[in-house]
Amino acid sequence: MACAFQRRFPVPVYLGLLLGAVCPQTVEVEGAALKSEGALESGGAVINHSMALLQRLEALLAQGNGSDVVLRVQTVSSDEVKVVQAHALVLALQSEVFDELLQSRNASTLVLKEPPECAAVFDKFIRYLYCGEIAVRLDQAIPLHKLASKYRVWALQQGLSLYMRQYMASDSPGGHVVGWYHYAMQTGDAALRDSCLQYLSWNTSAVLQSAEWGSVSDGLLMTLLQRSDLVLHSELELFEALEAWIGQNQPDGLTVENALRAVRYAMIPPQQLFRLQKQSPVLLKYHESVRDLLYMAYQFHSASPLQLAKYFDVNCSLFTPRNYLSPAWGSPWVINNPTRDDRSTSFQTQLGPSGHDSGKRVTWNALFSPRWLPLSMRSAYSGEQGGATQVARADGGGGGRPRIIVTPATSSADFAGVSFQKTVIVAARQQGRLVVRHVYNFHQSTEETGDFLAEADLQRRGSEYLIDGSLHLHIVVKPLYHSLIVSKK
Repeated sequence: MACAFQRRFPVPVYLGLLLGAVCPQTVEVEGAALKSEGALESGGAVINHSMALLQRLEALLAQGNGSDVVLRVQTVSSDEVKVVQAHALVLALQSEVFDELLQSRNASTLVLKEPPECAAVFDKFIRYLYCGEIAVRLDQAIPLHKLASKYRVWALQQGLSLYMRQYMASDSPGGHVVGWYHYAMQTGDAALRDSCLQYLSWNTSAVLQSAEWGSVSDGLLMTLLQRSDLVLHSELELFEALEAWIGQNQPDGLTVENALRAVRYAMIPPQQLFRLQKQSPVLLKYHESVRDLLYMAYQFHSASPLQLAKYFDVNCSLFTPRNYLSPAWGSPWVINNPTRDDRSTSFQTQLGPSGHDSGKRVTWNALFSPRWLPLSMRSAYSGEQGGATQVARADGGGGGRPRIIVTPATSSADFAGVSFQKTVIVAARQQGRLVVRHVYNFHQSTEETGDFLAEADLQRRGSEYLIDGSLHLHIVVKPLYHSLIVSKK
């Protein structure tokens, strides 16, 4: 049974539930709750009226009975004032700051000044102090977090940080993750900052098309542009979104130049590069700032990897692909009933992103096994060494966990100077939206990744890794060019 205000404010999430603040199993008997207690003697029990007490405390606040302190909340830059009849004992127990203010007060009234967004949720904040539970909406998370931080209500602060990390995929009209990232940077909340950055990186295509893309700061923009783990359709999609961001925000020239130089032009097909040079207003204006990068991109598209490596540092970001979802880079793979048996699929990718290799294709074989044993354990279940696609499995499914391998169907002399970085993207539905749940990167020299779905429970149909009982994957193969090692004479 929740506090009375829960019925008056039916909003999505209650932090008491989010933090797992639930009582052990109880039995209601005529308004009381009886809980068995292992440490008591036989026949002993605990009579629990704590929820009724919380209700009375909340009613005490609502009615103002026995109030011994008045909180006068003034909204900054406004004449609006809220008056709260409160109780010094409750405030002091819950907040270090209120404890200090109450000890130093000279009157029964405390005057508090809050910005408009915090003043708007101050009633909710005070109610939390009385009953330990609060209903939160996406747009209220930051102002409530500010109040919790200001008044040193640490449990609420931590609960709100956890709420924001877990509800990034929720839909909101103007978006909220970018705002949460900027707030995390201001407050030094590293966990929230990293969670926001990961979400923005793994769901870049959706972010580029959303209303919040225009609110990205200069610093966040450069942080994103410098990352190789962005999940998006193509580098061209990123350039076009950058062009729109520049048009909307009108940043200074240095910011524009730095942003344009972070685009990986070598990952854009030459025919599209030609079009951009002639039709893009931003490139036409700042052509001199990126002339050298465009020149290198055209050289990249005209030479073989081995020729290119003789003259350029091919390990630089210009020649490093991101996680592109277009067909040339990989393939989606939906696995129905993923715990049932082994599955396999084949697909083709381009040999490399350069125009020189645009007509060459590599065929890939992918194998998924729900109960695949690590290499160190396979000898116990398989008496002989098999090929790359042979799988040793534990009978009954008790000894292994999900595994996936991706191998080329054939080898070729064209592979000289190139290695292939395999990435498996796992999609999921969170708060009703399709998002990237996890990204697994294979080491360049291996055909599998040891931690694939290590934390997932695929046996549970409602698993957060499944969509309607199916596993939704997207395999991306990124060709990486090697620098030549020149021996000294």
